Amino acid sequence: MADDLFANARPGATKPAGAPLAERMRPRSIDEVIGQAHLLGPGKPLRVAFESARPHSMILWGPPGVGKTTLARLMADAFGLDFVAISAVLGGVKDIRDAVDRAQANLRRDGRSTVIFVDEVHRFNKAQQDAFLPHVESGLFVFVGATTENPSFEVIGALLSRASVYVLEPLQEGDLQALLERACNDFLDHLEVETSAREMLIALADGDARRLLNTLETVAATARRAGRKSVDAPFLRESLPATLRRFDKGGENFYDQISALHKSVRGSDPDAALYWMARMLDGGVDPHYIARRAIRMASEDIGLADPRALRLTLDAAEAFERLGSPEGELALAQAIVYLAVAAKSNAVYRAFGSASAFVKEDGSRPVPMHLRNAPTRLMKNLGYGDDYRYAHDEEGAFAAGEQYLPDGVEAQRWYEPTERGLEARIRERLQELRRLNTDAASARKPGENS
Repeated sequence: MADDLFANARPGATKPAGAPLAERMRPRSIDEVIGQAHLLGPGKPLRVAFESARPHSMILWGPPGVGKTTLARLMADAFGLDFVAISAVLGGVKDIRDAVDRAQANLRRDGRSTVIFVDEVHRFNKAQQDAFLPHVESGLFVFVGATTENPSFEVIGALLSRASVYVLEPLQEGDLQALLERACNDFLDHLEVETSAREMLIALADGDARRLLNTLETVAATARRAGRKSVDAPFLRESLPATLRRFDKGGENFYDQISALHKSVRGSDPDAALYWMARMLDGGVDPHYIARRAIRMASEDIGLADPRALRLTLDAAEAFERLGSPEGELALAQAIVYLAVAAKSNAVYRAFGSASAFVKEDGSRPVPMHLRNAPTRLMKNLGYGDDYRYAHDEEGAFAAGEQYLPDGVEAQRWYEPTERGLEARIRERLQELRRLNTDAASARKPGENS
């Protein structure tokens, strides 16, 4: 199989006939993996597992092209274990039995375990998933399941309880940029891809490394036939398959359509928002991307003016996970329309930005003694928690005049609620609390500690 043939291909290796670019670039160690720093960075779960030489059963949940198969194969290589791959789309009970037999033979021969990798594990029914349970429990093999669907709904509980679940994220723009550069320099004869074309390729990939490399390979082949050593945006559009070209009709950039969708929502125009969403789906964009953008819009542009917006976008994303396309797209459309007609506020967005900027400039200040926790006698003796005022014991459950910022930091007003939606009521409440603080400060005796 192709996966076995190219498992050990290194950058610059001779290309076997018919080997796809994505296969030739498959990493040989976790240090070569691009992306997933939250799992593979220093001290992170999967790196610790690799470095401790303790393979364990796991479910890798994430969108296509983010490294699920690669991580499974790297685990087998790192520990010198046999690697058996099963496709839940094409396989069945016989494939499971064959894998178990092979694992038992490996154990008898050299006492070593086997990595059984099940791609699209959610496609197996309950009975098929049950077949793995006794062997996972006995340690006959290390089970690694890969899924693009929420395992909470698609993988049986007994199997979930015996495996760690790791969430893989779409590759970020910087990750895709690094991958593209490696491909061009090490595998495509230093093909030059101009900035505008790079941006388009990365946008079209939408976090999917395989999609990026497959598209790049198609464009590179077209460039070679045309005698070109560089690729610009116009050539890229002409070289793309029709389904990808549609997403960039008339030369419009991927981000332009995203921007149009976001600004239509921000501008409270549900019809325009639906139009741009339909345009993006029509052009082949991954609906998961629209779901992620909707969640961002709920926090950035609606905020506390209508807190239900964030919950609704999360529900829409979950509904799409369960239903898939095209049924799940209706849930996304519902969320987009709600965002468009909801009351708008970017007050939290602005406040968080201001607070973050202040912290970066101000540096690290100690926590005031009265705000520190005192779980031990020593800490109590040192004054931790002294003079802290428990708000629930005071009138209105509010300790008027209490100081919560570090010493030396003046009172701030980063968060200023709007007069729209729920924030109108929040604004009234905050004004009253600030008045009480002002009155408390005025009533404080000269020289009294704050």
